[in-house]
This record gives sequence, structure tokens and C-alpha cells, in this order.
Amino acid sequence: MTLPTRVRRLAGRFRSRPSAAGEASARTPGVSAAERGPARRAVAAAGSVLAVLLVFVVLVGPDRLGLLTPGAFLRIPLEGLVMAALLLALPTRPRQAVVVVVGPLLGLLAIVNLADLGFRAALDRPFDLVLDWLLLDDAFGFVRDSAGRAGAVGAAVGALLLVGALLLVLTLALRRLAALLARHERVATRAVATLTVAWLACAVIGVRVVPGVPVADAGITALVGAHAGQVDERLRDRGAFTAQIATDPFRDTPDDQLLTGLRGKDVILAFVESYGRDAVEDPELAPQVNAVLDSGTQRLRAAGYGSRSGFLTSPTFGGGSWLAHDTLLSGLWTDNEQRHRSLLASDRLTLNGAFQRAGWQTVGVLPAATQPWPEKGFFSYDRYYDAEALGYRGPSFSYAPMPDQYTMSFFQRQVRARADQPVMAEIPLVSSHSPWTAIPRMIGWDEVGDGSIYHGAAAGEDSGDADGDTSRIRAGYRQAIGYSLETLISYVQTYGDDDLVLVFLGDHQPAPVVTGEGASRDVPITIVARDPAVLARAAGWGWEDGLRPGPQAPVWPMDTFRDRFLTSFGPSTPPIAAPR
Repeated sequence: MTLPTRVRRLAGRFRSRPSAAGEASARTPGVSAAERGPARRAVAAAGSVLAVLLVFVVLVGPDRLGLLTPGAFLRIPLEGLVMAALLLALPTRPRQAVVVVVGPLLGLLAIVNLADLGFRAALDRPFDLVLDWLLLDDAFGFVRDSAGRAGAVGAAVGALLLVGALLLVLTLALRRLAALLARHERVATRAVATLTVAWLACAVIGVRVVPGVPVADAGITALVGAHAGQVDERLRDRGAFTAQIATDPFRDTPDDQLLTGLRGKDVILAFVESYGRDAVEDPELAPQVNAVLDSGTQRLRAAGYGSRSGFLTSPTFGGGSWLAHDTLLSGLWTDNEQRHRSLLASDRLTLNGAFQRAGWQTVGVLPAATQPWPEKGFFSYDRYYDAEALGYRGPSFSYAPMPDQYTMSFFQRQVRARADQPVMAEIPLVSSHSPWTAIPRMIGWDEVGDGSIYHGAAAGEDSGDADGDTSRIRAGYRQAIGYSLETLISYVQTYGDDDLVLVFLGDHQPAPVVTGEGASRDVPITIVARDPAVLARAAGWGWEDGLRPGPQAPVWPMDTFRDRFLTSFGPSTPPIAAPR
């Protein structure tokens, strides 16, 4: 017997013997080979279906919450057809190489699309690939202040796990899809050809199942193009904005000619967090907020105060308060982090700086500043109070480290009452900051003290976790805005005099969960003074009488306020037409 013959016989003997695993399976009662086969096939089929669905959802998934409906997924993705055709055309090894490259890319596209979805829901804009990475630290701080450090760490870990899972799962899904196409090449080729013809027909006719969502979809191409254009725009904008910073009509104005119309006045510039136009016009929000404003108008009028109100268009929406502060104080449209950082690195004259040069003691009272902030020097504060320096001894209220009434009480007791020269104070109020789940109560000003009282009867109302309940979120929002506005009105009633001028405004509209999609970026702004000469200087603005701007009140871009204010309260007051 030759050696090859003996090898073949031995191999035949081994093949005829069942393996240990096979013997064990055969001995397992109740599980037959006939039953195991269909079960495996069912699992394999389910895995293939899930893989196809996952890739499909990534290719056609909308970037707006309002489009997350079943009809929005009735689309034929052009990129999917191209990818399927490529996988069908390639031999095995090149096909595997494509899967290894394209799978993670699909994961990255899914991450960008999810980021767009989140940013549009919170800030009414897409994710900025160049600049928004800088906001991760702020996002962590927001979650930490709202839900505690453990919650923030958990959210960060969860986000990292989600990113890793998307990259891995989409690569595996594409690998499975490629194998499925290879096994059913003839059927798959016909399906791709048929869907390609259908895509062309739908594109020519303009078929839409959902308004604004074409069946012939090329969303991924549009997504990549939009973000590529975004990167190019950011690169070009840096130089253009630097040139704008250097162009300042008030840079060389002599100090004694700045703000002559406010000499001897204490001026408070208060930003009310998330106080947007919807707060005074939305049918569900406005009744409660307007009741506070209208009552305040009457009470202040009875005490001898006049007020005028209009609107400003903010550079941001739903968040990014610092961009609104930059814009109003510098007179430059600052709508992204790149501009923000360029501005802070410059010597641009801010409103605070103009008051400082004109002889005011400039003060920053920032209750939400819980971390070191070296950039405070840009805003020309003679004195600066962050959360620690404010000395609050009470509980926090969700995101807000302290109630607005405490902030204003501290300012009055520790700053204004002790000042030996006119004060100009910038005070961002934060009780109306999202998530609007804990709102303080107004108490007597003589009860505020160091804030310890807020541990007890003055703790306020806790609306609880809204859990996505829009009506509860909106109710908490309007209650919080009402509290912040009432704080300012009560402060003027209690501590105001002939030498007090209050300017208060919103920094931006609240998130779309409150306003809905398509809301404007307008925020109310109001000036309050007892001295009629102050309001006479603002007569050319065309603002409406009272604390509440009506629907026809003038609307200015926020970056025009600095120059209008400095002009109106300068040595000459030429009339300025208010744009509408």
C-alpha cells in the first residue's frame, strides 16, 4: 500500500468519527440537528437584517428632531447605492479593504450626524467641526453643576463608549452587508439597478413623502459638503475678524468725552439668562412673564421711574451666553469660539472699558463663574466677584449656584452701598438658566443675609426632572424668567434712586425645546431710570414705553448697541434712526 493511499484511509477514518462536541450535541436531549439548523439560520438572518437597517439609518438619518418620523426614512440614499455597487464589483480582498476603511467612516458620519442633531436641539445650529470641541469642557461643567460630579463623569464615560461602539458596530455591520451582497450577487445587482432607476425618477420628479425630505436622498454628500465648507469658512474668517477688531470709531475718543450723559449715575448692566422674545410673545409663556413686566411697569412708574424697551438680535441661541456678552460689550458680532478667543486676545474697547476710562468704578459680579477666569482682564473690571468671592452659604438651584436675589443683595451691600464713586456693574443673572427644575422664591431683602435662609423656607419650588415633558419644561422656564425679572424690578423699587440706571436684556432665546424650531434670535432689552434726562438721551432709539417691548418694537443687531449707547450718552446726541 502506498503512502498516499494510507493517508487517505486514515483521513477517512477521522472524518467518519464524530467530534467530542458533536457527540455531546448528539447526546443532548431535546435538540436535534434539524432543529439546530433553522435556529442558526434565523439568527443569521436577523443579524443580516439588523446590519442592513443600521447602515441604512446612518445614511438617511435626519439631523433635526422634528424630522424623526417614520416618513422621513422613506428615502433612497444615493451613497448607499454607490457603496453597494462598489462592493458588488470588487473581488474578495479589495472588498474587505473597502469595509475596513468605509466602516469606521460610517461610524464617524453617524457621530457627526448625532452631534448635529444634539446641537440643533440645544443651540439651533449644526455642530462646528473646527470649534465646538472647545465646548466639551463647558458641557462637562454644565452637567456637573446640574447633576453632580458623578453624573458628569457617567455622562462623559457613556459618550466615549457610544463613540467606540458606533465605530465598531458599523464596521461589523458593513462587513456583514458585504458578505450578504457577495452571497446573493445576482439578486443584489438587480435590486441596486432597480433602486438606481427609482432614485433617478424620484430626483427628476421631485418626489417627497415628507415636506422638505426628498425620496431621492443624497444627505451624506450634503453633510460632508456642509462641514467641509464650515472648515473653509472658519479658516478665512480669522483674518477678517482681526481686521474688524482693529476698526474702532471710539478707540481714540478722549476720556472726558465718553459717557458724559451719565455722569454721576450708577449703571447696572444685567443679562437675564435665556430671556428671549418668546418669553413675551409665545401664547403659552407670555401671560405669566408679561404679568410680571406689566405689574413692574406700573409699580416703577408710581415710584417715579420711566422705562423704554426694544429688541436685540443675539448672535447665539439656546446657549453660549458669553458670545452675547462679547457682542454687546465690544460692538462686534461674535458668534463662535474662534471669534471669542480672538476678541479676548485683543485690546478692543468694551462698554466696561469706556466706563472705566470715563471715571467709573467698573465691577463684574458673576455668580456662575466657578472656575478661574484669566480673561476677565479684557472686560476692564476694577473689581471682580466670582462665585467664591460672593460668599454664598445656601444651596444651589439646579445649575444656578445661587439665587438672583442673593446676587443683587450682595452687590448692593458690598459694592454699591460702599462705593465712593459712581459704579458701573455687569451682572449676569443665572436663576433662569436651564434646566429650570428648581426656582427660588422672592423673600424680603433684609432676610437674604449670607444665603443660609435658602436651606429652609426660602428654598423655592422644585419642578422635578421634566424627563422630556415639554409642557413641564416650558412651565419651569416661564416661572424662572418671572423670578429673575421680579428680582430686578424689586431691586429698583427697594434700592433705586435718582442716580440709578438699569439696563437689562436677555442673552439669547432658550433652547428649541421651549421655543420650537424656527424661532427668532431676538431678545428683549430695557432701560430704566428715574432721571428723565437719561431717557431723553435714548429718545432717538424709538424704543417703546414700559418694561415690555411690543411686537412692533425696534429690532437692532446686538453688535450695534455699544456704538449707539456711546453715541447717545456722549457729548453730542445726533438722532439715530432705529432699524426695524
